[in-house]
Amino acid sequence: MYGRTSIAFPQRIVCLTADTAEIAYLVGAGDRVVGVPGTARRPEAVREKVPVGGFTTFRLDKILALEPDLVLAFSDLQKDVVRDLIGSGITVLCTNPRSVDDVLRAVLLIGGTLGCEAGARALIQDMRDEVNQIREYSSVWPDRPRVYFEEWHDPLIAGIRWVSELIEIAGGRDVFSALRAEPGAQGRIVSPEAVIERDPEIILASWCGKPVDTGSIAGRAGWERITAVKAGEIHAIEGADILSPGPSLMVGLRRIHEIIQGFQARR
Repeated sequence: MYGRTSIAFPQRIVCLTADTAEIAYLVGAGDRVVGVPGTARRPEAVREKVPVGGFTTFRLDKILALEPDLVLAFSDLQKDVVRDLIGSGITVLCTNPRSVDDVLRAVLLIGGTLGCEAGARALIQDMRDEVNQIREYSSVWPDRPRVYFEEWHDPLIAGIRWVSELIEIAGGRDVFSALRAEPGAQGRIVSPEAVIERDPEIILASWCGKPVDTGSIAGRAGWERITAVKAGEIHAIEGADILSPGPSLMVGLRRIHEIIQGFQARR
């Protein structure tokens, strides 16, 4: 009869991104995670879980073999595997954050789905506290340096919305902030001439899993005129710290803040 069987929250969780795996652990459901992408690194315990693929390359049979009762996915870039999983009868929760607030809402949504709302709210508060602390610290600086963030190099792609927001929280001015409303990377393609025209004082780069070549950035035609290039202010940031929309964004925020703080000290 209905109502006689105990209903439990998901007990076998497969995460398709490093951020969803990190969230599951930090809200208190790490023991229920059975599969993760090969890119998952935080916390350390996540590396002991079964790898199920990369960010967009997954083995459906490997995921199904884990018999998940929930798969956590991120963004339209994973729509193909999400489609295949749903077609195989698997329940999928796919978030698609673009802003810092979206990321916090995703933490609450995932935490609630896993039955860990209290843990999710505590994590959100910790993240908000750090954001507020860094924002308050940087608010006293009289000048905010112009910052260009490069998410890809061929073609040049400026930073997604949450990156643009973190730059501002850390005390900088994103030179392509007008593009932050663009939902997809195609809308954030910029020309080398547009970067020269905006003359950033700091260049930050994280090339979606590919090592950043700061020398090639400095050597681009005409870029020797850019203030950041002349001053040697070209900095690589780990993708796991800035392009993964989860708690690790706080690591990226601290790194950007340190770079801008150092810039301010050298002025």
